[in-house]
Parts: sequence; structure tokens; C-alpha cells
Amino acid sequence: MLRFATAGSVDDGKSTLIGRLLYDTKSIFTDQLEAVERTSRQRGEEYTNLALLTDGLRAEREQGITIDVAYRYFATPRRKFIIADTPGHIQYTRNMVTGASTADLAVVLVDARKGLLEQSRRHAFLVSLLGVSHIVVAINKMDLVDWEPAVYERLRDEFTVFAAKLDVKDVTVVPISALNGDNIVSRSDASPWYEGPSLLHHLENVHVASDRNLIDVRFPVQYVLRPQSSRYPDYRGYAGTVASGVLKPGDEVMVLPSGLTCRISSIDTISGETAEAFPPMSVTVRLEDDLDVSRGDMICRLHNAPAVTQDVEAMVCWMTDRSALRPGARLLIKHTTRSARVLVRELRYRIDVNTLHRDERAEELRLNDIGRVRFRVTQPLFVDEYRRNRATGGFILIDATTNATVGAGIVVGTS
Repeated sequence: MLRFATAGSVDDGKSTLIGRLLYDTKSIFTDQLEAVERTSRQRGEEYTNLALLTDGLRAEREQGITIDVAYRYFATPRRKFIIADTPGHIQYTRNMVTGASTADLAVVLVDARKGLLEQSRRHAFLVSLLGVSHIVVAINKMDLVDWEPAVYERLRDEFTVFAAKLDVKDVTVVPISALNGDNIVSRSDASPWYEGPSLLHHLENVHVASDRNLIDVRFPVQYVLRPQSSRYPDYRGYAGTVASGVLKPGDEVMVLPSGLTCRISSIDTISGETAEAFPPMSVTVRLEDDLDVSRGDMICRLHNAPAVTQDVEAMVCWMTDRSALRPGARLLIKHTTRSARVLVRELRYRIDVNTLHRDERAEELRLNDIGRVRFRVTQPLFVDEYRRNRATGGFILIDATTNATVGAGIVVGTS
């Protein structure tokens, strides 16, 4: 399975691209297509607007922009796909971060007429921060520049220079026309000078299995199961989602923060016992000994444990215009299944998303700003650096007064 997200600026054609993918792979029902055709006619459009397949909110259709993340599913004989259609408008960058946070690959769209805009750079930087190591740059609307190869080459070289500053190991550039379907599912005769694969061919063959961490065992406990039933009087299990690594019955494990050790007696799923558990399986782990294990605790290997710390250094994307992140601010942090209060100790620098230069004189982070921040947490967190483990290296920040999510962060170091 491949999870991928679209990214890019407003009106670069993200929703149209996904609609074209779904249409050309015959992944939509007849009544869905008829509804889109009918709506397109009612709006006075001369063509079937495939963007309506993903832009389902009334406000999205009225304004012609994507607001919320829309997930769509389709499959080919080679692979299953989950698509996150994310908004390009700067006001909804937080929604884009949500959609890209679980993606294996990001498709960054660039309008061939407008070039690489600030929001395109911001999204590319964000997906690299989020650990998405595969990026496809889809240079869209090539039909509006007469499929001029010089335009493609200029934008390809411009993004390549920018991507050299990012932590991305795989960049592929494809010229497309999402509206007409050129180079989407198959190679188009409109670009005989382009020798690369179509977008779908690349998505079907990109290798992402090695990106998942199957070495470091991390199992955050979400819920303690104690069924009050005479049929299972001695049952005690710890439910949650495997964040990384592989768990098997008989494995010796350690529980944090207590540091107590024991062995796994069995692993239960909704279908019964299983011989092993791996991400992202939801399971119940049973231990041979009765230990004090609660929500927020972490089950890991004895000699391969995460850092246990109250001092965290992270890259933060600030996601609200109602307040700013400043040193001294007090917030809530949600990390895996553990929540705690946190104090902002220092803002190290703010990043200019266009040049990637660091502004070390910055005193605050405002809406959509990205910077490096040091925190002090009221209770220990069990963290890994995000580039090693996305599941235990990411967190969100919450306003304690309104309970609104105000920021998202990735761990880059501990003290």
C-alpha cells in the first residue's frame, strides 16, 4: 500500500489531478460521475470538473478551493493507494500538515505558468520535515504553455536546487496536464521530448517498504483491558497501536517509565491471537507478570529504548492566528498516548521558507511560521528523533484554555 498526499499552492490543480487519477483508473462509480457532470453543467463549465470528486464541502465548491483534507482510495493490479487531497491555501496549512503526516510520498504540484511559488516551497519544506522522503514534482498545466520543454527544464532545475537544501532522498519531476490526462496514467504524445515515466507508473513502482522502522520496538499503551467477566476472570491486556518494530510472544520487553521487565505471553487481535505484531496493527499485548502499566506508558526492548526526557528540542509549525508562540508560553503537549503540560523555554530561530535561512533574532512564531524551539515538559516523554521514528518523534501542541490544536512539532534532539 502507498499513502501519498498532494501539496502545492492554490489553484495548481491538486483536486483535478486526483479526480483524473480516479477517473482514468476507473475507480469511481457511474452515479458519482453523473453527479459531477450534472454539477459541472449547472455551474456553466464547458468540461467535466473532476475536482468535484474530492472537493465535497459546499464552501469548497463555491470558492473553488480545497479547505479540508479529503481521503480517496483506489487500486491497480500492482498496488493499493490512499490519497490525501490537501488544501493549498495558506490559511489551511495545518490541514495540509495533517494529510502529509502519514504519507509515504508527496506529489507537489507546480503551475507551469506561475512557477515555484512561496506556498509550493513551504509545502515542499513541510513534507521534508515530516519525514516524507519521496517527492514527485508534477509540473501541471503544460498544455497552457504549449508543452514547451524549456519551461519544464527551468522549473525542474529550480526545484532541484531548492530540494538540495531539504532532507529528501528521492525527487522525480513529471510534466502533466491534469485536466486533459496527459502523462497521468500513460505517457502522452504531447511531450515526445519527455523520457520519464507517467505519474501512475512511478506511483506503482516507487519503493517505500524500507522507509518503515521495523527495528525499534515502540508500543504506546492506549488502554488497559480488564474485562469484568466470569469467563475471563484473569484477563489483563494492554491495547494500542504498534508504532514501530515487531512484537512476538516470548519477547523480553521493558515498560517505561518504571523500567520493569518481563516477557510477552500472547498478542491478541480482533481475529484472535497472532504470532507477531507490526505497524500499524492495533493489538492487545498480554504480559507474563502483573506489572503496573497505564495509559501513556511505553513497551519497548530492554536494550533498545527511546530517550526518556523532560527537555525536548523540536521543529514546530505554528498553526493558529489567535496567538503566537513565544518563550515563556505554557501549553499542553500530546505525544503518542501521553499528555502533559509544557513550557516554551527558548525560540532558537525561525526559518524563511523561501531561502531556508535562519532568523536567530526572531522573538515569536505566528501563523504558518516554522522554527526550532526548546521545551520543558512536566513529566517524562519517551521520544526518538523524528528522522529515525516518525511515530515517537512527532507531537501536537494544544491551547490549554480553548483545547484547540495550535502547533505540530517533530523532535530533533533532547537535553
